[in-house]
Amino acid sequence: MAEKGASGKAAKHAAGSRTTELRAAGSRADKRLRRHARLGGEASGVALRMLLSRLTGNDGSNPETLRAALGSLKGPVMKIAQILATIPDALPAEYAEALRELQANAPPMSAPFVRRRMRAELGDGWRDCFSDFDLRPAAAASLGQVHRAAADGRRLACKLQYPDMASAVSADLAQLRLAFSLYRRYDRAVDAGAICDELAERLVEELDYGREARHMRLYGALLGGEGDIVIPEPVGDLSTGRLLTMTWLDGDSLPDYLRGEPSQEERDRLAECLFRAWYLPFYRCGVIHGDPHLGNYTFARDGGVARLNLMDFGCVRVFSPPFVQGVVDLYYATRDGDRDLAVHAYEAWGFDDIGGRPDLLEALNIWARFIYGPLIEDRVQPLVDGHRVAAAGGETAARVHSAIRAAGGVRPPQEFVLMDRSAIGLASVFSHLRAEVNWHRVFHGLADGFAPEEMGVRQAEALRAAGLSGNVN
Repeated sequence: MAEKGASGKAAKHAAGSRTTELRAAGSRADKRLRRHARLGGEASGVALRMLLSRLTGNDGSNPETLRAALGSLKGPVMKIAQILATIPDALPAEYAEALRELQANAPPMSAPFVRRRMRAELGDGWRDCFSDFDLRPAAAASLGQVHRAAADGRRLACKLQYPDMASAVSADLAQLRLAFSLYRRYDRAVDAGAICDELAERLVEELDYGREARHMRLYGALLGGEGDIVIPEPVGDLSTGRLLTMTWLDGDSLPDYLRGEPSQEERDRLAECLFRAWYLPFYRCGVIHGDPHLGNYTFARDGGVARLNLMDFGCVRVFSPPFVQGVVDLYYATRDGDRDLAVHAYEAWGFDDIGGRPDLLEALNIWARFIYGPLIEDRVQPLVDGHRVAAAGGETAARVHSAIRAAGGVRPPQEFVLMDRSAIGLASVFSHLRAEVNWHRVFHGLADGFAPEEMGVRQAEALRAAGLSGNVN
């Protein structure tokens, strides 16, 4: 009813949208040129200094320089930094550590900026579409910012994209490919070409807020039976390709939630909620939320019961049934020490000629044992015993990198990137929660009885219902 009530207002004012955008085009073009020039001077320069410092052994302050350069920019270059910082071995360790702090700390845009952007999306009378709209952003991130609003008696969140993001994405990805090609000359252990391809495809998809709304509906359907997991609802008639309006969800960030000193029982239950939020859609329909950083979920209490709010569905990947079967197979191969099954699983993921490269197979198995280890033992345990995930992951990544280099290098398949990122990102959250869970039983509760043919049918039905047919990667 809220969407129907707002539709007439939005339609009435949208006619002036194109004219408004054309009037602003010249100004935006000037700003875009200035931004690209600044990006080229800062990001590319830092990338070159990074490589030189690695060659000379003088790492000094360069990680801070990189973080400062990227932190002063909005847009996909910061998004790329966030993603790369969570992919093991994609960046030198000291740079990844510096970039982990780039989460959702972009400085907000001004009220005049917000008015111009909203006018461009909903027309000159856009304010009439809302009973209330706060020009101060509630959150500011890499590709846009979020504003509190209300319409037809509902509290809303309006995610407003910064202007010129399509051209910014193109420029930033060119810079990223340059940095990777330069780094490749120094260290040939990991060919990052597929990583670049994956980031490029996902970033372009994130620009389409209509697609994100469909992702949101997909997750609402897939997790609708999970009472402790809440998904916002998109409001279609107050949304465009660059404005996504959805229901507002109250909640605390992970640091704020932990300051309330929740009980061990509550922390364990929320850790299970996070695990199910990521992996129930994956094992049921081959869908995964590819962006596990701290800004994409909050924790709330409803009637004294804690719940998880899952948000930001721009970076969602859909996998084929054989790929998901490979994830299941690698678990059993790791548990049972089954070399042939491990080879089959890696090849299902897209790794080439693993069976003929035993040194590379062992290098990849080091990482598999780290990822699957907590799932194998049938007992309550923290995800990593003795020390934090970041430290353990860094140590493991160093061993894997050394082994891969000795084996002659590898090109990780594109499909592997976000799966790996999700696993490591979630492990870090579980470590912060200090969760102690029987991960073995949680995993088996989702993956037991997996049948690729049945998953394929469910996937097709779910994507069709959400308006995402044909989006299997």
